[in-house]
Amino acid sequence: MGSLVINEEFLQQLELLQMLIKNNIAGMFGGNHKSRTFGSSCEFADYRDYVPGDDITKIDWNAYARFENLYMKLYLDERQMHTRIYIDASKSMGFDKGRKDEQAIKTAAALMYLSVCEMDKVSVYVLRDSKVSEIVSSVSGKEAFYNSVGKLNDIVFDGDCCISEALLPANVGYGDGMSVIISDFLTDNNFESAIDYLAEKKRDILCVQILSKEELNPKVRGKMHLFDAENTSRFYRKNIGRDIINAYKLALDYSVNRIRGYCSARGADYMLVPANEPINEIFFDNLVNMGVLK
Repeated sequence: MGSLVINEEFLQQLELLQMLIKNNIAGMFGGNHKSRTFGSSCEFADYRDYVPGDDITKIDWNAYARFENLYMKLYLDERQMHTRIYIDASKSMGFDKGRKDEQAIKTAAALMYLSVCEMDKVSVYVLRDSKVSEIVSSVSGKEAFYNSVGKLNDIVFDGDCCISEALLPANVGYGDGMSVIISDFLTDNNFESAIDYLAEKKRDILCVQILSKEELNPKVRGKMHLFDAENTSRFYRKNIGRDIINAYKLALDYSVNRIRGYCSARGADYMLVPANEPINEIFFDNLVNMGVLK
C-alpha cells in the first residue's frame, strides 16, 4: 500500500462513528455485557434464601421486615467481552490496486474502535497460509486503541490463506464475545470448519466478504491472459465474451450464496462489502439493516 490506511483523517471518521452510534448499540457491541451468572453489578436479578456465612450487606432488610425471613439480593454479573478480528492477508486481498486490503484494514479498525468504546477487549490477527499471527493483543480502552491501531498499516498481503487450518489450532475463547473473519472468501480452501469451530466455542460470528468492483461486475472483454493472484502457475487464457462473463457471474453468485447460506445455517452474520464502499455506509447502513447495530 502506497499510503497509510490508518491516518488522522480516518481516525476522525471513527470519532464520528462513535458520536452517531454510542449509547444505542446492540448485538456484539453491548457494553457491560450481562451474563447469566450472578455478581456484584448494580442491576438487580433475583432473591435467594440467606445461608450462614453469606455477606450480610446483601440482605434485603425491607423483605425481612415484611416476611420475617432473610433474603439475599442477587445482581447480574458484568463481563468484559473479547472481540477477535481475523484478517485474510493473502495476495488476492491486494487485488484492485489496494482497495480490498484497505477496506479490510478500515473495517477491522472500525470494529476495534467500537469494541473499546463499549469497554470490551479486542485482538486482531492475520491469517496467511496456514498460520494465524496476532498483531494487536487484548487492547482495552481508547488510549490503548490509538497506541496500537497503527500496526494495521504494517500488514503485508501476500501468499495464500487457509482459514480453517489457521484458526482450528488457535485459542479463540469460549462464549466471551464476537469473532470476525474479514476475507474475500474466493478460495478453494476450506473455511467451513473455521465457522463450525467458532460456533462450537459459543462465539458470536460475523463474516465480512470484501470484493472489488471488478470482481463484482467485470468489464474485461477480448483476448485475455489472467493469472491466479495467489498462484501464478495457474492461469486462464481465453477470449472473454458475453458467455464467459455470464458464466463467471453465475459462479460468483454460487460462491457468495455458499458462504452466506453456511453462515445462516450456523447462526453467524454475513456481510458482503464492495471494496470501494465508504466505511460510514458499511456501519450506518449495512450493519444497522442486518440488526447488528441499531
